[in-house]
Amino acid sequence: MSGITRRNFVKLLGAGGAVSAFGLAGCESTPKTASRAAARVVVIGGGFGGASCAKYLRVYDPSLNVTMIEQNTSYMTCPGSNWVFGGLAKLDDIVHNYNALRGKHGVNVVHDKVTAVDPAKRVVTLASGKTVEYDRLVMSPGIDFRMKAIEGYDEAATQIMPHSWKAGPQTALLLKQLQAMPDGGTFIMCPPGMPFRCPPGPPERASMVAHYFKTHKPRSKILILDAKEDFSKKGLFMEAWEELYPGMIEWVPASKGGKVFRVDPKTMTVYTDEGLTTHKGDVVNIIPPQRAADLASTVGLVNDTGWCPVNQHTFESKLAPGIHVIGDSAVAGALPKSGHTANNIAKMTAAAIVSELRGHKPPVPSHVNTCYSLVGPEYGISIAAVYRLGEDGVLAGVKGAGGLSPTKAPALQRSQEAGYARGWYASITADTFG
Repeated sequence: MSGITRRNFVKLLGAGGAVSAFGLAGCESTPKTASRAAARVVVIGGGFGGASCAKYLRVYDPSLNVTMIEQNTSYMTCPGSNWVFGGLAKLDDIVHNYNALRGKHGVNVVHDKVTAVDPAKRVVTLASGKTVEYDRLVMSPGIDFRMKAIEGYDEAATQIMPHSWKAGPQTALLLKQLQAMPDGGTFIMCPPGMPFRCPPGPPERASMVAHYFKTHKPRSKILILDAKEDFSKKGLFMEAWEELYPGMIEWVPASKGGKVFRVDPKTMTVYTDEGLTTHKGDVVNIIPPQRAADLASTVGLVNDTGWCPVNQHTFESKLAPGIHVIGDSAVAGALPKSGHTANNIAKMTAAAIVSELRGHKPPVPSHVNTCYSLVGPEYGISIAAVYRLGEDGVLAGVKGAGGLSPTKAPALQRSQEAGYARGWYASITADTFG
C-alpha cells in the first residue's frame, strides 16, 4: 500500500472520514430549527447499512426522530462467520445487539417485520398491523437468492446443502455438518457469478475450513466449483493454500467445468458441464446467484437487473423518490458488496439526508472499502481502495490510494495482517452497533 501505512489507512476508514465529508455541507455550524426537530427518518434493516445509518443520523443531528425497524432482536454478522468454521471464533462472538443504538444514540428500535411501504403516503406498514410515518425513508434490506438459477436448489435444499450466505441458522447448520463429516471426506463449495455479497468470502471460507480439516480431519479434501473465471485476491489465496494446505484445496473455474447447473440433495451430488459431470460431496455448500431482497422488489425499487438503481451521490432511489437504498441491494457503481461498503455508504447517506433537511446541498461523497481475509490463524491478507464519484456514478479506486497485500511477504507481515483483520472486525462492529 503506497502513501500511508495499512494501519493508518484502516483508521481513516472509520467514522472520521464520514464526519469530515459531512462537514463539507456546513451543517455543524447551522443552528437547529423547530421544523428540523420534527423530521422523521425511518430506517428499514439493522445490518451494517441500516444500523450505521440510524446511528449516524442521530450523531449528525440529535434533533431527528429516527426509527429503525428490524425484525430480529440481534444481528449475526456475515464478516467473521467464516472464522467460526475454522474454529477461530464462536457463534456468540459474531452476534450483536441494538442496546447502544437505543440507549446511547436515541434511536427508536422497533422489532417487527415490514410488510408494505406506501411511497406516496410515506407510510410503512408492519406485520403487527402498526404503521410508521416518515419524511425520509432509508432501506437496507440486504439480499435474497435466485433459487431457480440452479436446478434442484430450493428452500428445502438449503437445509441439506446450506448456502450460509446469510449469517444465522445457516451458519450453525454448516458448522454442524463440517464437524460431523468423517476424516477423509469431501467438502464441495460452489460460489456464484458476479455480483454477489462479499466477493472474497468464498476463498476465505475455503481457507478456514481447510484450517479446521488440517487440525482435526487432515485426510479431507476441498473442491471449489466456481461459476467464475477468477476470484478476489486469487494470487494471494493460491500462494497461501500451497504453503498452508498443500494438496487439500482444488479450485475449478467455469471454463474447466466449475459452473453448477443442477444439484441432487438426496444423493449429495452436484452436476457441472451442463449436467454431464457429477461430483459427490459429504458436505456441499451451494452459494446461489443473488439479487436485492424481496422487500425491495415489493416496494418497486428493483429494475430488470434484480438490484436497486440509485443516485450514487445520495443513494436516493431512481425509481421511488424520497427513499434511499443502501447496502448490498443497491447498485453502487465500482463499490463491492461488503460490510465495510455498507457502513461507509450509510454514513454518507445520513450526511446527505441531514444536509437536505437543512436546505443544503449534500456533500460530495468519498467512499472507501477494505477487506481482510484470514487464510490461517496467523496468516492474513487484504485489499483496500478509495473511490470517487464521477458523472456516471462511483468510479474505480483512486490510483495510489489503498492497495493489495504483497505476494511472498514474510511470516511477520502475514501475522500482522491477521491481527489487523481481527482489529478491523472489532472496529467495524463497534462503529456500527456501539
